[in-house]
Amino acid sequence: MVRKHSLTQDFRLVPAAAAVWTTALAGLFLSWQAAVLAGLAAGAIGLVAWRRAWWTRTCAIALLISGPVAAAWVGGHVLRAETHPLRLAANEGKTTTLTVELTTRPKGIRAAGFGGHQAGVDNVVITAKVNGAQLVLLAPADKWRNLLPGQKVTVKGTLAPPRGGDLASALLRVRGPPIDPQPPPTWQSWADGHRDGLAKASAVLDDEEAGLLPALVVGDTEQMVPRIVDEFRTAGLAHLLTVSGANLAIVCGAVYLLLRRLGPRQAAIAAMVALVGFVVLAGPEPSVLRAAVMGAVALLALVLGRERSAVPSLAAAVLVLVLIDPALGGDPGFALSVVATAALVLVAPRWARALKQRGVPSGVAEAIVVPTAASLATAPVVAGLSGQVSLVSVVANLVAGPVVAPATVLGVLAAVVAPLWPSAAEVLTHVAGPAITWLIQVGRQAAAVPGAAVGWPDGWVGAIALTAAVAATVLLLRLKKTRTLVVAVLVGGFVVLVPLKIAAPAWPPDGWKVVSCDVGQGDALVLATDDAGSAVVVDTGPDPGAVDRCLKTLGIKRIPLVVLTHLHADHVGGLAAVLTGRAVGAVATGPLKEPSWAWREVNEQARRNGVRVTEPKAGERFALPGLELEVLGPRRPPAPGAENTTVNDYSLVLRAYTRAGRVLLTGDVELAGQSALLGERDLTAEVLKVPHHGSRYSLPVFLKAVRPRVALVSVGKDNKYGHPSPHVIDMLRAGGALVLRTDLDGDLAVLPGNRIVRRRRDGPRLDQAVQRALPDSRWHARTRVGAVADELRACTLAARRAQTRFRLLHLRNARRRHPRSHLQGDGDARAATDQGHDAGGGFRARLGVRVRR
Repeated sequence: MVRKHSLTQDFRLVPAAAAVWTTALAGLFLSWQAAVLAGLAAGAIGLVAWRRAWWTRTCAIALLISGPVAAAWVGGHVLRAETHPLRLAANEGKTTTLTVELTTRPKGIRAAGFGGHQAGVDNVVITAKVNGAQLVLLAPADKWRNLLPGQKVTVKGTLAPPRGGDLASALLRVRGPPIDPQPPPTWQSWADGHRDGLAKASAVLDDEEAGLLPALVVGDTEQMVPRIVDEFRTAGLAHLLTVSGANLAIVCGAVYLLLRRLGPRQAAIAAMVALVGFVVLAGPEPSVLRAAVMGAVALLALVLGRERSAVPSLAAAVLVLVLIDPALGGDPGFALSVVATAALVLVAPRWARALKQRGVPSGVAEAIVVPTAASLATAPVVAGLSGQVSLVSVVANLVAGPVVAPATVLGVLAAVVAPLWPSAAEVLTHVAGPAITWLIQVGRQAAAVPGAAVGWPDGWVGAIALTAAVAATVLLLRLKKTRTLVVAVLVGGFVVLVPLKIAAPAWPPDGWKVVSCDVGQGDALVLATDDAGSAVVVDTGPDPGAVDRCLKTLGIKRIPLVVLTHLHADHVGGLAAVLTGRAVGAVATGPLKEPSWAWREVNEQARRNGVRVTEPKAGERFALPGLELEVLGPRRPPAPGAENTTVNDYSLVLRAYTRAGRVLLTGDVELAGQSALLGERDLTAEVLKVPHHGSRYSLPVFLKAVRPRVALVSVGKDNKYGHPSPHVIDMLRAGGALVLRTDLDGDLAVLPGNRIVRRRRDGPRLDQAVQRALPDSRWHARTRVGAVADELRACTLAARRAQTRFRLLHLRNARRRHPRSHLQGDGDARAATDQGHDAGGGFRARLGVRVRR
């Protein structure tokens, strides 16, 4: 009987590769001295291991040599970057003119739209080299996005210190176009022509598919729909949007299988040629270079007859790449590629054998363990990068896996033939279309699962913490004494904590009528009807992903009306996501069709989804089950000019009659728009959507006329516009309103019966919903004091400080006061307080006023 021996892997190069990588990390994130110490320490360990025979001679000698070499090489590179004259000039913020050679393709930085500014890629990041130093260029996208690596250009800009974690000596902020650009290398022009051909051929598909195919094949994410990126990240499929070893394995594997009848060596040589061609096509990105080096080593081993040397190939790839370019040591894509490949080499075969021994068919076992091993191994790195852990990534990768290979092969073929035969490339993209659609649906459905991703600390702390947690769990599962306990804890956590996370917050709360979605620096508000799954959406925020998530959590499938109060990007940016996958009746816009780009985009998206665009007039009403909308303004005809203030003042203003009370929806109306609304007979409303994210351009008389009990401020966290204004918040709270902000309180829901539920988010984590009682209506007739009156009821000292501040404000503005009639509807107590004390109608606190508990 022949005894079958399990294949043992060769780990002799692993310590040397780990030492080189650690040395690079120490140098990139600490200093050149740390790199030298790390390399010398690794060499010392190798010397001791050799002399005491801890490991094999080859392993110890490899570590003994690689440690000092890495110390000298990496330390020298870091020292050169830190002491280069450009670094000294960057610390002083000098302006300079340089002639540089580009080393990477421009990568777009997507910015959220705000005001009249359209969302999209405004700036690009490019790395370059000049005078022996690496330089990072931050340049305008419209003037720099078509440049290629290898081109020499003259640039003028302001130097700034780099962010760290790489070998860049400085960051150069470029304002103008490239000066005197030289022609790129021939092979770069060839690759760019094929990439453009693939993008043009993909245009025959729908927008989402057309953006995903180039990203899947060559990593070109320029045309990606933001919603797809967000869904893939939540579903754990973000690795498909970058070129990695999987792409090279698919391409080289297809060539090898096609030509294997010629013999293994001939097929391997052909696969090597395909590998080189694919690297040129995709560009010299870090993950592509890593995969290319490892693939070349593996193919060379195949040619020489040593087919089972995956671990030495991976270790050799790490050694070679990090020594050639130490900056790869700190690249997240490089880490993802190495960790995923190591999992497929070391973990997946063992798990597959274990499943086969239990009767699982060979193909099914491999299909299960490959995405599982890769997802679990890369989870710490992904958590550190994104601040979340996907709980559906294993299943999503398992379902998406079968279509990745055919879609990639068809995309590569389309890119190859596109410049020569465009119609054939379009046919190939049509054939790949169903596979791309399948990937999109897998990502969308996986991301829609409640609790699909849970929050986790980001950065190195989060990555190390998750690594330690996974390692401890695996170690305890291997011990018989603790296995039962660990399984019980894991099952208990799944049975108890997951329902607590998902169900306990009760989001959306039963009976909600108004929800202000947390969409960042923008507006998106949802008004429920009596029909389940049906609601009116007022504005769509700047980000398609944010408003789409909000509507999904609310379970909205039908939208009788989408109201766009005005056409600024922070109110219309998410329209495409709202119209996709939902039944929409109509889109209502205001009378001012500015900015023109936004008006064109709204009409194009509506036409594409078969939705009509309407323009309601002041006085019109929309009646729906359990909801009625009344258009209050604007009542003036459109005026010429497209300034932000003009567009804001022509916002559609509506009053919604809901079962939770009246809701005044003000868009971004500023001083002129609010003044025009004061002509209304009655502006009072229980809920106010505070105008223009709580900006300082709000009239006190307007806020008094509305007299809301709840004020909802939709605003982005740490925004650069200073929203909301503390003065506006003071006025609202002094008038008796409970002020809630999406940047602090998250999604906000208003329910009948004086109830508010907020879905708080601390970073990426979701807190349980909490309820707050609304202020007593009797407080509307009393003078309120303090910047945070509803928070100061139990703090007399804080109340006195607030009174002092208002008293100083009263004295400072004394010369500006002028008598005016008191507003109709104000309470008698407030009128009596104002009379004789503050002729201007301002807030003046009386000494001795007690804050009601």
